[in-house]
Amino acid sequence: MMDRDKRLKSIVSNLSGETKAIRIGLDRTPEREHSEPIFTTSSFVFPDALTMADAFINNSGLSSYGRVDNPTVDGFCKRLAVMERAEASEATSSGMGAILSTLMAHCQAGDRIVVSTGVFGATLKLVKDFFIKYGLEVELVPPTDISAWERALSRPTKLAYCETPSNPTIEIVDIEALGAICRAHHCLFVVDNCFMTPVLQKPLLMGADLVIHSATKYLDGQGRVLGGAVLGSVDLVEPVTSFIRSGGVTMSAFNAWIFLKGLETLDIRMKAHSENALQLATWLLQQPQIERVNYAGLTSHPQKQLIDRQMKSGGGVLSFTLKDGKREDAWKFLNATCLMSLTANLGDVKTTICHPATSTHGRLDGADRQLMGISENMIRIAVGLESVDDLIADCERGLVAIAQ
Repeated sequence: MMDRDKRLKSIVSNLSGETKAIRIGLDRTPEREHSEPIFTTSSFVFPDALTMADAFINNSGLSSYGRVDNPTVDGFCKRLAVMERAEASEATSSGMGAILSTLMAHCQAGDRIVVSTGVFGATLKLVKDFFIKYGLEVELVPPTDISAWERALSRPTKLAYCETPSNPTIEIVDIEALGAICRAHHCLFVVDNCFMTPVLQKPLLMGADLVIHSATKYLDGQGRVLGGAVLGSVDLVEPVTSFIRSGGVTMSAFNAWIFLKGLETLDIRMKAHSENALQLATWLLQQPQIERVNYAGLTSHPQKQLIDRQMKSGGGVLSFTLKDGKREDAWKFLNATCLMSLTANLGDVKTTICHPATSTHGRLDGADRQLMGISENMIRIAVGLESVDDLIADCERGLVAIAQ
């Protein structure tokens, strides 16, 4: 058995990405398990004091304590790093934990960061309500305006942060162009790749310094557990690791095992999510009650050329606005649906639907929502893997309710 494992290791570099997502991870133990084991232990024992000291002080590679490291978590990090083409990866207790850890590790009082307006609501709350309080200067920039990024980054800046496609407006940041600007101004460039995953977009290959994931979403794929990840070079991930170990923003072994299983099907799921979302977006575009459909896979998307260059497909998330609609109409639509799950999560095999202005971005004030392009008549759908015909029928129920 071990000879087979050694031969497998010798051919790993020649394997395709789809195969690596299934075969890379934990080394098989002497128990000869086929599925990766879960190391559900808070601590690890040592044969002698010197070995223990070497693990704690010199980072010898032996697991020492659950807050510091765990073999199952390490296996998840290793597999995701291979998929993102990253030198190093660190796991966190949630996607927001990954963002918090990155900013804490690389920024300090007096630093300045530039953040896209097209980010998750909690991300904007984190930087505006908390990091500003501790002396960080924050400037917000429209995600697609490269000239605005250039102007903002012409001043000394520690870190530029974006999420692409944006949530929920599906605007696309030109990663390659923004990466070049960041390098010219000696600024760290961080990209949230949650919507696309490494299957559809690889920011590190286009100029990003660090990539962030809410593993809670597509990396799991079935809405079971929380988790996050930060990936990049060893030099940039190591400070994040240091903060996580001291701050305790640690991923559990059980959650890491769930994510390992999720990564095994990520490639095929993302293709199916994209196919379903494109069909639903195309149908929504034809409905007279709908004013605008935002989906990266549509040929009518204003950034189609950039999308074709940067992404493999449009992903699974879309949003749309109701013609002459208000919050009441959006709520009528949501309340009339019954197949799609009314929840703010996304990336699930079950389709989810929400009203961003009163859920994912509901804690922001009206001015911030307006700045981010989130209107009261906007609805977001994270398209799952059900029959598209059934999803269309559910949307029809929503449109009928508005007309009554």
